[in-house]
Amino acid sequence: MTFENSLSFAQQLDSQDLLHHYQNEFSFPQVNGKKVIYFTGNSLGLQPKRAKTYVDEVMNDWATLAVEGHFYAEKPWWDYHERFANPLSQLVGALPTEVTVMNTLTINLHLLMVSFYRPTSKRYKIICEEKAFPSDQYMFQSQVRFHGYEPEDAIVEIKRREGEHNIRLEDVLAKIKEVGDELALVLIGGVNYYTGQVFDMKIITEAGHQVGAYVGWDLAHAAGNIELQLHDWQVDFAVWCSYKYMNSGPGNASGCFIHEKHHANSDLPRFAGWWGHNKERRFKMEPLFDPVQGADGWQISNLPILSLAPYLASVELFAEIGMAALIAKRNTITAYLEFVLCEIDRDVKGNFEIITPTNQAERGCQLSVFLHGEGRSLFDYLMKNGVIVDWREPNVIRFAPVPMYTSYEDIYRFGQILKTGILTK
Repeated sequence: MTFENSLSFAQQLDSQDLLHHYQNEFSFPQVNGKKVIYFTGNSLGLQPKRAKTYVDEVMNDWATLAVEGHFYAEKPWWDYHERFANPLSQLVGALPTEVTVMNTLTINLHLLMVSFYRPTSKRYKIICEEKAFPSDQYMFQSQVRFHGYEPEDAIVEIKRREGEHNIRLEDVLAKIKEVGDELALVLIGGVNYYTGQVFDMKIITEAGHQVGAYVGWDLAHAAGNIELQLHDWQVDFAVWCSYKYMNSGPGNASGCFIHEKHHANSDLPRFAGWWGHNKERRFKMEPLFDPVQGADGWQISNLPILSLAPYLASVELFAEIGMAALIAKRNTITAYLEFVLCEIDRDVKGNFEIITPTNQAERGCQLSVFLHGEGRSLFDYLMKNGVIVDWREPNVIRFAPVPMYTSYEDIYRFGQILKTGILTK
């Protein structure tokens, strides 16, 4: 497609966009009395309007049924989480029995490390990417220390080459081969939070398995953003938060994937809890743990239903639209944002650099822009003028045109605000 940086062209794209009306499904903040241009769904998604209906439903059931809501609510609480199995499995490319919801992302990473980080005197190393999200780094450090190792010995970071912003696939594969039979676990963010780079999860998973390691993925910036085929890729486990592209609300519940090949492995340890016990016998209060077959068997506590309600509202919205349609628009609208950014940089010599890969297969809807000389002041200008973006040190603004609620006109209008901000400095 040949793009134009004009209002009429953007409006033409919107008129052809089958998802355009979904903007009306979301609540937008306002700045200066106008609806914002929201590019921060990679940090916190907007609120789906239907989320309030789902939360109110639970509140009403609690008020009228109290404890009996566990069994007699319209959506009984004791199996509320099971409503996620089918739509989530479609989102991440899994079997319904391979996905569950519980806890929050870092807690679930720690819990799944119980099962999938089993270091021995020889095989104890973890491979991750350089500049992983800080909570992952802290999790790795505490896990290896818990097992008696020092982080500098047990954690192997795959680094970017000098002068490059992204990690090369061949360097990932070479490092896996190099660490070889000392490698216990590969655990990488499927989409790097800083650059927006998407890793080739299929190839990396195969490489990890070839040397005898488990392979897991942190999909915080991937779920609801990119195509995933976790079952077919033979991923051992994966975890994602629900409050970014999944639009479930701040700090909300996490999703988990555990491949079916591990479900019946009684030698695989896990931290057990009542809600992971055999569903049909759960209320018999038996002394010995008999896990549910499937990912639900990794649950520990009964679920926070008030938190799950807005998540369910969003998941059903995803099911209604379908990932194929979202990805198709994502590719076009992200390309249009890239075009507008480059046009403005050329016109006003803005001196900024897109550090996200240009290859569509290596990015989702996030573009990270490194600012040469503009710095924090340009970010502040955008925020004050109703463009909600995200700053990351030392000098990067992240833009995420989420296809569910971003319009092409938003992209054009953002470009005009950006251009004015540069010219008036």
